[in-house]
Amino acid sequence: MKRLLVEPLQQRGLVKPAGMTRVEFDAMLDSLCAKLAYFTEVNLMALEEAMAGMASGKARDRFPIAQRILEEAVKIQPPADDASPLIRAVFAHSLGHDAIAQGWAPELLFELRKVRLWPNSYLILQCRERAEPHVRRLAHLVDQRAAGRGLSGDDEAFIRKREAAMEKCRWISSLGQMSEGAA
Repeated sequence: MKRLLVEPLQQRGLVKPAGMTRVEFDAMLDSLCAKLAYFTEVNLMALEEAMAGMASGKARDRFPIAQRILEEAVKIQPPADDASPLIRAVFAHSLGHDAIAQGWAPELLFELRKVRLWPNSYLILQCRERAEPHVRRLAHLVDQRAAGRGLSGDDEAFIRKREAAMEKCRWISSLGQMSEGAA
């Protein structure tokens, strides 16, 4: 990680941000390396290139702060669902349980990947509204199938995709619950 991101940036002449002590800078880099441990080599090189263009300071010779690097990193290689403590926590929480029980968990997962923030009431409302036609369609198709009516290939594919997305959310919830139990 340091070899492919930190050292190349330092070789370009980037130095610690102004107002940050050496100890703080070293701690920031250690934390950054830990958070980006899931990155592939090629994506680390891409991130290094992107960060070189985001140097700060008057002379554009200051290392970007960790938050800026992490924001850019998510665009290049988002962490897997099981690598995100936030996503695990949300799905282990009663909010995640409600989303699973009510069928809007896939939309919640999609938004969490995008915003990387604990969901507020507006985001929850958006997820529920976006999920509503999918939940309704799934219920209708399952009822049709149970009544012995044939479904089109597209309808069967929709059911499989939706059920797989829900199963993934249940799996993430179980990961979060295991993490809570270990704490």
